Amino acid sequence: MQVRTSDNPSRSRFEVYADDELVGFADYRISGDRISITHTETEPRLRGRGLASALIRSVLDFARSHGLAVLPFCPFVSSFIERNAAAYLDLVPEDQRARFGLELTRG
Repeated sequence: MQVRTSDNPSRSRFEVYADDELVGFADYRISGDRISITHTETEPRLRGRGLASALIRSVLDFARSHGLAVLPFCPFVSSFIERNAAAYLDLVPEDQRARFGLELTRG
């Protein structure tokens, strides 16, 4: 299975494709120097194959390359950041980490 992600700014979401089929997305809002990731969804039949992780990694890498702080309102995104704290925790402003359950996580 070939996996590809892309930003779809007209729909304010990143999308993930498996073999050219749209199989998931992550909704976001950009306000100033922050990106709020509000919802992530993937095709139930393809869950457990790393598609959502590839998708979120794309969004977080986009945020880093554009100098955006991340507000992970989506529980999956918050959990992903917690599991990958060394790579991504620094994107969440320190004063916002407790809000997303990331206050005890060390980067």
